[in-house]
Amino acid sequence: MKLTVKKNIYDFNLNSVLNLEFWENESLKPNIKTHLLKIVIEFLNSLNFGVSIKDIDDIYFTGSLANYNYTRYSDVDLHVLFDFSKIDENEKLVEEFLMSKKNLWNNRHNIKIKGFEVEIYPQNIEETHYSTGVYSVLYDEWINKPKVPTDARSKINLKDIKKKATALATTIDNIDMSEDKPVEIKRIKEKIRRMRKSGLEKGGEYSTENLAFKVLRRSGHLEKLNDIQKIVYDKSFTLNGV
Repeated sequence: MKLTVKKNIYDFNLNSVLNLEFWENESLKPNIKTHLLKIVIEFLNSLNFGVSIKDIDDIYFTGSLANYNYTRYSDVDLHVLFDFSKIDENEKLVEEFLMSKKNLWNNRHNIKIKGFEVEIYPQNIEETHYSTGVYSVLYDEWINKPKVPTDARSKINLKDIKKKATALATTIDNIDMSEDKPVEIKRIKEKIRRMRKSGLEKGGEYSTENLAFKVLRRSGHLEKLNDIQKIVYDKSFTLNGV
C-alpha cells in the first residue's frame, strides 16, 4: 500500500530568513511573546496544583518556527521547563502526570498564532533537547541560535524519507489485521519514538528519521494511530447487552 499524501507533504524547503510573523531582528516580537506567556499561564492553571509562572525554569520556543525550516505544516512548539525533582521525588510519576495534562490540553484546545497551531510540551530540565533553534520566551534570548542553512539541503534524502514513512504508514493502515491490536499499537509507537530519537541524536533535525516522522504527522497517520488506540482501549472496557 502506498502512502497517500497531500500536496507538498514532502516540502522540506529551507528559508533564508526566520518567519517574519514571529521574528524581528532575530528577536521574538513583543506581541508574540505576550501571547505565548498568556497561553502558558492558562496551561499552568489547568494543572490545578498551584504552580505559577514563577515556579517554572523557562519557556522554550523551539521547532521549525524557531528555525529556517518552517513550512505551512509547522507548529508553535512551546516547551515549559520544570524541575521534576522539586515537584515530587518520584520523577516518573511527575512526568506521567504532566504528559497526561499536556495531552488533555492539546486535545481540548485548538489555539493558533498567525495560523500555526500551538503545541505545549512539559519538559524536565534534565531532558536533552536536540533542536538547533531554541529561544527563551522568559528571558528574551537565544539558547541555541539557528544558523542560516547552507549545506543542510544536501543532507535531505527524499527517497529514504519516503521509504521509511511509507513503511510505517502502511503498518498503521493495516492495524485492523493484527491479532493483538494493543500490543501492535504499542510496538509501532515505540518504533516511531526510537526512530525519531535516533535520528535527532545522530543527524539532527534534517535526519531522514526525523523528517519521516514529520511526514507521518503531516499525513495524519500519527493522529490516526492515536485515534485507533483510543477506540481499542475504550472497546476493551465496554460491555454490551446484559
